[in-house]
Amino acid sequence: MIRICKQLRKFRLAEKSLSRFAIRPFSASIVPRITEKETIVKLLYNIGSRKEVEQYLQHFSSVESHQFAIIKVGGAVLTDDLDTLASSLTFLHRVGLYPIVVHGAGPQLNGLLDKAGIIPEYEEGIRITDGKTLAIARQVFHQENMKLVEALEKLGTKTRPINGGVFGAEYLDKEKYKYVGKVTSINKELIESSIRAEALPILTSLATTEDGQILNVNADVAAGELAKALQPLKIVYLNEKGGLFHGVTGKKIDVINLDEEYEDLMQQSWVKYGTKLKIREINDLLCALPRSSSVSIISAENLHKELFTHSGAGTLIRRGYKVSSYKGEQIKDLDLSKLRVLLEENDPDVLSGNQTVEQVFKSLLDRKNITVYCDASFDILAVISKESDTPLLEKFVASKTAMLNNVPENVWDCIKSDEKKLAWVSPKTSPHRQWFFERADGSYNFVNRTLFWYGLESEESVQKFIERMVNFDRSQHLTSRPQFSNPVKTQVRSYTRAAFSRSYSTEAKRIGIIGARGYTGQELIHLINNHPHLELVHVSSRELAGQTCVHYSKSQVHYSNIGPDDLAKVDPVDCWVMALPNGVCKPFVNSLLKTPNHPAIIDLSADYRFDSTWQYGLPELYNIRKSFKDVKLVSNPGCYATGSQTGLYPLVSRDLIKSQPTIFGVSGYSGAGTTPSRKNDLNELKDNLMGYTLTNHIHEREISFHSKTPVAFIPHVASWFQGISLTLNVPIKGNYSVEDIHNLFKETYENEPLIKVLDTVPEVKDIAGKHHIEIGGFTLSPAKDRVVFLVTIDNLLKGAATQCLQNINLMLGLKETDGILQ
Repeated sequence: MIRICKQLRKFRLAEKSLSRFAIRPFSASIVPRITEKETIVKLLYNIGSRKEVEQYLQHFSSVESHQFAIIKVGGAVLTDDLDTLASSLTFLHRVGLYPIVVHGAGPQLNGLLDKAGIIPEYEEGIRITDGKTLAIARQVFHQENMKLVEALEKLGTKTRPINGGVFGAEYLDKEKYKYVGKVTSINKELIESSIRAEALPILTSLATTEDGQILNVNADVAAGELAKALQPLKIVYLNEKGGLFHGVTGKKIDVINLDEEYEDLMQQSWVKYGTKLKIREINDLLCALPRSSSVSIISAENLHKELFTHSGAGTLIRRGYKVSSYKGEQIKDLDLSKLRVLLEENDPDVLSGNQTVEQVFKSLLDRKNITVYCDASFDILAVISKESDTPLLEKFVASKTAMLNNVPENVWDCIKSDEKKLAWVSPKTSPHRQWFFERADGSYNFVNRTLFWYGLESEESVQKFIERMVNFDRSQHLTSRPQFSNPVKTQVRSYTRAAFSRSYSTEAKRIGIIGARGYTGQELIHLINNHPHLELVHVSSRELAGQTCVHYSKSQVHYSNIGPDDLAKVDPVDCWVMALPNGVCKPFVNSLLKTPNHPAIIDLSADYRFDSTWQYGLPELYNIRKSFKDVKLVSNPGCYATGSQTGLYPLVSRDLIKSQPTIFGVSGYSGAGTTPSRKNDLNELKDNLMGYTLTNHIHEREISFHSKTPVAFIPHVASWFQGISLTLNVPIKGNYSVEDIHNLFKETYENEPLIKVLDTVPEVKDIAGKHHIEIGGFTLSPAKDRVVFLVTIDNLLKGAATQCLQNINLMLGLKETDGILQ
């Protein structure tokens, strides 16, 4: 097995922890392509949210394969980061993307010229290429091209080296530059043929004249000309610095919007020489491409984050989306035809039939105290009403293109510059809901909507705003007064939030995790990252110590190596989560129990599931929710045990079970953890179903102990990544119909948002990545003496991380589904 070499250093994923995702040589006869693609996509979830990754995959797959991305690789990258580059390109190839690679070889060429006693000459930044220099350049380009091709093929990635035939050229200035070319034509067929064969095209920048003379072309220039011909979504320049850095502050520049910043940027004193030339060339290039295209300057190790997350990692350069505001008579200047397209395709009110486009137009044109914000392409619309003391954001509509290009951020900056305070209402189904949470000082929940605000500096102003919203829609009834406080002065945004039934704490609760390297730890970090009331303070992993926790973006958190004796010394937290293997956490727990007024502790292992001094944390069962208010020790149930007990509970609670149930369980291989074994080896699992611990499994004892019903549990592992299917065969008393049993389950769980009783048979493919449990497929034996049905659950979420978050919420006085149901 070939492990990923220096994989994603920015994310610092040690080789051992990536063993399940290791890139290996493969063929269709060894690993099914679809299974491998799913595995790689799940690894991408570690660098960004699931939604981000899926958005970008869909975005990149929406064009012809040759229009995905052109990646220009500097010669220094081939020397210093070849393994990382090969791994990054392999990841893209395995998810069905085909970047076109154009590489240079400047440093290598200079080295060989020096050995040959040839002094490089430049004129206006262009290398003068005489006959001897060209001969060495051809040799170097071929060598470097083959070096990258071989590195990719060692990882099982099909490639096609293309050392000529793509770029047609004429002499740039034969007398001045000698054998230097100016690209005049692009032969796309060579590239398209490579991609049709599912091979990555690896190009040198050598060009050929009509009469067959080879000419040297700067690799940046060649990549730019290729981009003009293919018009890709992304042009990526890989360099060792990983971005463009400000010449005065020394900080990396995250985004440059050329439409707004180019002229001013070119006047900066630090923008000169090569930097000025590169920015000018990029500006000229993007002016020749669709506005949806962009340029990224990035290092090889961060390529994934730049491509698949909104935040990116390098420097993103785009033409930008200039935002204009319209007031009063200016609103009549809006291009209503373009605005109509945006509303018809993206406005939830229009799509649902609650409002027509004509009604929107009439509202815009007839009212005086409003401000309308749009970008030049009419991919976004924001409407602010100023008919009261607190301006109200009445409408916010953005296309998918706008979201992928961060246009809402441009609009929001303009709004915040104009409005020192603002309020808005968002349906709980809004795709922008999480985005709004991140930009609000506070929020308030109604049944189907959430109220947000920023800049309201007193409880009185908040109350007035809420009363105004209640009057705005009298179908909503205010039953509790919101709790207001100033935002907590930390790097994590604080929210003021309340729901109808009770008030919740507004101050962010501090969480620490011990043993966060595994799949469950990573999922839990993602959940905390999206939670309005939690902040991650400590994340401990011996193998990842010192590295940045890339799954958490609210603030910068680094992995540390916290031992049992260190717990009393680190900054205090409200809750510690033990995400450790069975039999490991006891020293940590003992250390915490010695501290006065120790914090809440949740153990994800099986160590305390049979200990009566610990609360067994399955909130939906056994009437335990009320007891959580004084609980500080919670044992999180196992994944199989959660699904099985949820399936048994309606029958157990009504004493309908006649004799021992049998439970046949099949889990995805993530349930076997990250430590390599036969149970998580895809080669072993291909076309296979693997049974293990067929009697006396720890989950068999756990299910039997807590349901007070002895069961026979038979676990298996299959070749999918996450999700469990449980088939329960339960002998029952009495004479019941399938409808009776089905109704019993529906009545039992009708008020449980994380348990769904289906009319159909639940399947694993529908539960993977979901927070709830599904139960269905109820069937009675002919004698009606046993019922057989299925339960599905995601072993990493409701079977572990989601349930852990439920327990954290309950222990810390928050709403049970906070951070789970948005």
